[in-house]
Amino acid sequence: MSQKISAAITGVAGYVPDYVLTNQELEKIIDTNDEWITSRTGIKERRILKGEGLGTSFMGAKAVEDLLKKTNTKPEEVDMLICATVTPDYFFPSASNLICKAVGIRETASFDLAAACSGFLNALGAGTAFIESGRYKKIVVVGADKMSSIVDYTDRTTCILFGDGAAAVMLEPNFEGLGVQDFILKSDGEGCESLMQKGGGSAYPPTVESVEAKWHYIRQEGQSVFKFAVTRMADVSAEIMERNHLTGDDIKYLVPHQANKRIIDATANRMGVSEDKVMLNIQKYGNTTAATIPLCLWDYENKLKKGDNLILAAFGGGFTWGSAYVKWAYDPK
Repeated sequence: MSQKISAAITGVAGYVPDYVLTNQELEKIIDTNDEWITSRTGIKERRILKGEGLGTSFMGAKAVEDLLKKTNTKPEEVDMLICATVTPDYFFPSASNLICKAVGIRETASFDLAAACSGFLNALGAGTAFIESGRYKKIVVVGADKMSSIVDYTDRTTCILFGDGAAAVMLEPNFEGLGVQDFILKSDGEGCESLMQKGGGSAYPPTVESVEAKWHYIRQEGQSVFKFAVTRMADVSAEIMERNHLTGDDIKYLVPHQANKRIIDATANRMGVSEDKVMLNIQKYGNTTAATIPLCLWDYENKLKKGDNLILAAFGGGFTWGSAYVKWAYDPK
């Protein structure tokens, strides 16, 4: 009888742009201040990608390049690349195509996946299923977003939240019972109006009027999003723990989507996980949408040991939300 295949993360790499946009700098642009931003969101600064013609794929390629180097993988060994993003360089070709081209991956499966801030979790779930099928051996999963490209810097409710960044993980078959153990993915289109970018798609293609109406920027109803995010992200994290008979003591880290410190705290409380067991880098990068969870793994990689239990959790526009239970597959390099 063949052994059960699980999909294990065997490497992680990230990239954030050099330009740092601090709360102090935002104070000069809009009516806000550092104390207000920090107390409500936990964000101190975020990274912004500057440079003409540089899009999400530029950052994704930087992360993937580093990942291939770290895992000693040749581009031709990659069987598939999935990029989670809501800010692709173009509607088509996909950001995944452009990343593959930039790093020398040719004639392989690649596609983009859009699930807003839950994008990385959905992409990880998809990659896991492909690995478990036994047909694919090396899958790169990227979470990348250039949020500055769709942020209105005159809207103080949204421009303080978002930053740019990318990170990628390598998924490979594992026969020791390590890797992705379980995941729960959910969505509810009722949340559409609360968090969206109205213009630019097939319903409202770009026009002079749509640009003047600012339909090409993120629009968010903060209160309803916050309320929904707090309950759903906490619910789904508790659900995956119950389903796998885990308590707060069994968890090495909660790896939450970095949207807002208060949402993260509420999720940790619900799970019975203490603050020192929560991966946090929102203060440095803000909300990088699909990149937040893999950027956390990248930042904390040297603190993780083989066999550590991680709970990944996210919530995003749509609404979309989900969680994953991962057993870490390697010791610090």
